[in-house]
Amino acid sequence: MDTRQKILMITVIGAAIMELIDISIVNVALSHMSGNLGATLEDTSWVITAYAIANVIIIPMTSFLTTNLGRRNYYIGSILLFTFCSFMCGNSGNIWELVIFRFLQGLGGGALLSVSAAVVYELFPKEKQATASALFGIGIFIGPTIGPTLGGYITEFASWPWIFYINVPIGIIVAISCYFLLGEPSTAGKKGKVDWIGIALLAIGVGALQIVLERGQTDDWFEARYIVVLSVIAFFSLLFFIFWELHVDYPVVDLRVLKSKSLMIAAILTFITGIGMFTSIYLTPVFAQRLLAFSPSQTGVLLLPGSVVALIALILSGKMLQRGVSPALIVLLGFLCFIYFNWAMSQVTLDTSASYIAVSLIFRAVGMAFLTVPLATLAVSSLAPEDMPQGAAMNNMMRQLGGSFGISILNTFVARRIAAHRVDMISDISETNTIAMDRLHQLTKAFEQKGFAEIDAKLRALQLMDNVVQKQSSLLSYIDGYLLIGLFFTLALPLLILVARRQKGKLVVASADH
Repeated sequence: MDTRQKILMITVIGAAIMELIDISIVNVALSHMSGNLGATLEDTSWVITAYAIANVIIIPMTSFLTTNLGRRNYYIGSILLFTFCSFMCGNSGNIWELVIFRFLQGLGGGALLSVSAAVVYELFPKEKQATASALFGIGIFIGPTIGPTLGGYITEFASWPWIFYINVPIGIIVAISCYFLLGEPSTAGKKGKVDWIGIALLAIGVGALQIVLERGQTDDWFEARYIVVLSVIAFFSLLFFIFWELHVDYPVVDLRVLKSKSLMIAAILTFITGIGMFTSIYLTPVFAQRLLAFSPSQTGVLLLPGSVVALIALILSGKMLQRGVSPALIVLLGFLCFIYFNWAMSQVTLDTSASYIAVSLIFRAVGMAFLTVPLATLAVSSLAPEDMPQGAAMNNMMRQLGGSFGISILNTFVARRIAAHRVDMISDISETNTIAMDRLHQLTKAFEQKGFAEIDAKLRALQLMDNVVQKQSSLLSYIDGYLLIGLFFTLALPLLILVARRQKGKLVVASADH
């Protein structure tokens, strides 16, 4: 590999890391964004889901767009779109302006992951594809791992817009480097007609479904007319999309690859992994900042120990694959780590220490390390070489789809559980509850001693008790959220049995979109 190729490899891996950092970098800044832009936390979560849903739409189209637009044109154009929208995100004056540019940023970011992988694999000869897989695997793992830490420091010591502005100089450097160094693939695909109908059906169906999931809780689900309309649109758009893609000559997403049992099961497991990956990195910072009063930088530091251990686990999982260990077995270990992480986080209280959360997050990080490469390997293990790029893209799409749906479902679930726990607690505060009445009396006396009149003292005591109820309700709802995520992983475990026998001793390295 000559110097030009080494620079190109560093450039495209750097671009992939930048894209993946942006998936999680905003998580620790949500509270600051919410306050600064005058939006609720539920509305602010659209900053995450808009990016994820754009990725879901564009990733399965990557192979199609690369073939029809040219890899070099598509990749550089995507970098420029990502960079411009990063600047506009930082410049946004309200939450919905930010969400729009975040969506467009996600459309640009989709190519930075899929095409970068293809370039890295192309730079290595066939006998060294395992090395390419390891290098890119470490790169794609670093992004979402260091994202919250980086976002925490930037938010606290600068301001939240800089988590977007930081992409601008990097994006310009990557675009210039690729302009001079990136060429077309040695084996270009055959151009076909643009599947505009497939593209439109995918965008409309997934977009409508995402809005239903995101806004349903706020607007009382099917009591709202637009939720009903969007649900019908989503159902028929996605149904017709499946029918259309199975019968058109040049599909934007070749669903025929799902005939592979291994790919189908891997896609489901990757969907569950996406739920765990995105929801845990969304819920934990919110819990740490809103209930434990951690600063953004303190929240980011919680993930550092897990990051270090996970890099070791990632290398270990690669060596296990090279020695013939079944990908299904490694995925099983990853799922068990995730299940333990969610159980551990369901035991938290308002007095939980930072060290307890950091240790729990180590299990999450190790779980991700055991799932990153093995699931991609499992997905393409039974595919013909020409179907591997589409199979890998399908697998990537399912991870992003799981993340966007997971956050929406979790938001709805947590909001409902807060209301339910609050009702339960308030119903216990009555004159028949001597403990509650004694506490109210003590607080009232304390305020009276500070000089407040009896009525004002009692009102302040009631307000203080209400704040305690609200905080405890939120804590219990977050605990329920972790248990729900853990349940998803537990219910998916039997699927591994279906592919474990087929995968004994096999190792297949994806030759494109990883």
